[in-house]
Amino acid sequence: MADPPRRSLPNLLLSVKLKYVKLGYHYLISHFMYLLLIPLLAVVSVHLSTLTPQDLINLWRFNLLTVWIGSMMIVFLATLYFLSQPRKVYLLDFACYKPDTSNFVTRETFMRHSALAGTFSQDNLAFQKKILERSGLGQKTYFPDAVLQIPPNPCMAEARKEAEMVMFGAIDELLAKTGVKAKDIGVLVVNCSLFCPTPSLSSMVVNHYKLRGNVLSYNLGGMGCSAGLISIDLAKQLLQVNPNSYALVVSMENITLNWYFGNNRSMLLSNCLFRMGGAAILLSNRSSDRHRSKYQLIHTVRTHKGADDKCYSCVFQEEDKEKNIGVALSKDLMAVAGEALKTNITTLGPLVLPMSEQLLFFMTLVARKVFKMKLKPYIPDFKLAFEHFCIHAGGRAVLDELEKNLELSNWYMEPSRMTLYRFGNTSSSSLWYELAYCEAKGRIKKGDRSWQIAFGSGFKCNSAVWRALRTIDPAKEKNPWIDEIHEFPVHVPKITEIGL
Repeated sequence: MADPPRRSLPNLLLSVKLKYVKLGYHYLISHFMYLLLIPLLAVVSVHLSTLTPQDLINLWRFNLLTVWIGSMMIVFLATLYFLSQPRKVYLLDFACYKPDTSNFVTRETFMRHSALAGTFSQDNLAFQKKILERSGLGQKTYFPDAVLQIPPNPCMAEARKEAEMVMFGAIDELLAKTGVKAKDIGVLVVNCSLFCPTPSLSSMVVNHYKLRGNVLSYNLGGMGCSAGLISIDLAKQLLQVNPNSYALVVSMENITLNWYFGNNRSMLLSNCLFRMGGAAILLSNRSSDRHRSKYQLIHTVRTHKGADDKCYSCVFQEEDKEKNIGVALSKDLMAVAGEALKTNITTLGPLVLPMSEQLLFFMTLVARKVFKMKLKPYIPDFKLAFEHFCIHAGGRAVLDELEKNLELSNWYMEPSRMTLYRFGNTSSSSLWYELAYCEAKGRIKKGDRSWQIAFGSGFKCNSAVWRALRTIDPAKEKNPWIDEIHEFPVHVPKITEIGL
């Protein structure tokens, strides 16, 4: 009789998916110190079980003075520690401005107005059409009235009108949502890169809402699409030295005076990508506001590459040969953005990544640099550090590059792609439309961490990390996405980038 076939154990290395092995490794390393406590507690428990009640009384009497001195030292050190910690900064709420449907600009409307302007050559009209078709923008983005007029009417009065419409619209909604009075605001930061009138935009806000006389107001100009996070960082630092204060941050861009009428293709790109929008954010350092706040600000990391000439000039406002003012985008932009991102995440990584990822990164670096092993650079898995990614919707090419470099799935990229599709590039405010999208989809749960990352002229790359203090119920939110969240495709299709 033949022997029955022997049943071999399955090859676990082949049957277990690599991602589960990595998750197990991550859990083991991250909780290594806690696992060490188990045998230590077991030894202490065994030792204590051998002591009699009299032994415990004698031990207590002998160490009473030591215990008292130790307790006083612990109280003193704990008090010193908590007094030296910076004040926590909370985000009560934010509001994104949603223009009226009369400001819709479809691709056909854009091309018709460009043709009627009479300043663009036929080749450049065809170029703009091709850019629009491949940009990732949808059919319901917004332009201000001055640009939609025939002929366009870019003037200072119309630019002020656009600024007031966006800023006051967002702030009105924010104050209504939070119930905070304008007189209670102690810090005001407004950022708009290309429109810097006198009096400033921050003064316009102070005048309109009659803010108090000792309000700390700041107006940031010329700092590009990443200025929104610079404003958040500035407000954070001000809140950490001014107790019991509210900080209002307003992020926007102005389209009216920055429509380009020339034929320089590197400047025509901004016409095709930038659209009308803005956001208002209310921050607080009051501990009593924690229970009603949405998020806590955990980290801000700022990176500036302006010392390098190529980085400094890759996004540059200048005149073309016909003296038309526009913003030129260099062909080096993607390479510069990649270098700025690398520097930023090198600083951010140790602050947010679990020890398991930092150890893998360090081991790979040593193997490559010290032992000269031919290994690919290890890219940390930021999905272990964040549940949500809000990447500045500057353009489809930027989103494609970050998706590839950070190894993000369509689910993580959806807020950024949908914001680009629905609202276009709204400059520094795009990050808030993306976070609002996450809220409208019911994705934000208590304890979730969100990473906002933006790029801007100069060249700068800035990050902010938020932790959700409560689960966001979309049914209770006033949100620019709520009424139409189901109208859009789940994923915007990627289209091959065209050359400049």
